[in-house]
Amino acid sequence: MKLPIKGFGKVISDDKGILSIHYSNFSESKENKNSFKIEGENITTELVEDSPIEDIPTAFLKLHLISHRHFKPNTLNMDNIFNVIETIAWTNQGPMRPEVAEKLVDGTSSLKIFSLDKFPPMADYIIPSHVRIADTSRVRLGAYLGKGTTIMHEGFVNYNAGTEGPNMIEGRISAGVFVGKDSDLGGGCSTMGTLSGGNKEIISIGERCLLGANSGIGISLGNDCTVEAGLYVTAGTKVTLLDKSGENKLVKAIELSGKDGILYFRDSISGKVYAKPNKGEFKLNKVLHDNN
Repeated sequence: MKLPIKGFGKVISDDKGILSIHYSNFSESKENKNSFKIEGENITTELVEDSPIEDIPTAFLKLHLISHRHFKPNTLNMDNIFNVIETIAWTNQGPMRPEVAEKLVDGTSSLKIFSLDKFPPMADYIIPSHVRIADTSRVRLGAYLGKGTTIMHEGFVNYNAGTEGPNMIEGRISAGVFVGKDSDLGGGCSTMGTLSGGNKEIISIGERCLLGANSGIGISLGNDCTVEAGLYVTAGTKVTLLDKSGENKLVKAIELSGKDGILYFRDSISGKVYAKPNKGEFKLNKVLHDNN
């Protein structure tokens, strides 16, 4: 699918404005500019130019397009989305303003608040085919989950981020991060996103990679890379590079960003971080993913 796109859906509003939109149909737009039209509970949104987000209908449309697998992360302009969409109480009685929910919560009411967030859980709007999500509250609308992806209880996928599939995810995929097929993010591991700390570098993980439990990366991994459990490799981490000739070279990790076939590990005695050619070949357990 490509622009221009028309999205048709249902809108939930209150006297202050739009709370939520569920888009169910998409087609080619014939309009010449971005716009939206609300008639009762029906909404039609035209996405013609991929410019920074200026309104809630466009924001929800772009999030839906990514989660429906029509666009991969980082291919739509998501700038300004945090200034446009509002924090909402996502509840078992539908979306509502936090101040409204506050008045209803008294310890005995039947109201169940699942989250207070700008982004609703993806599975409340879209259930992609051939995926497993152990805790649906940990995958935001706007996440891209490729076929064969498994998100375990400690896994998290932000908006404008995701997996090519098949993948095993037991760690955090931050905004902007995309994980290549057959890679595994171990329990509690982390990927540095583009939202916090002013980080502008888009992190990606190649195919057949393994991030060990409680590890993390602030650089991209090429194909066939492994990061030892508990090791966090940031862009400025000093890494001793072990080459085939036996010579050692000290480099910043950013110099290795995106390169294939590297094993990152920490010497348990000296504490130094090393990188060497990764001789192992990591493979996902096909039984866990083929029947999603």
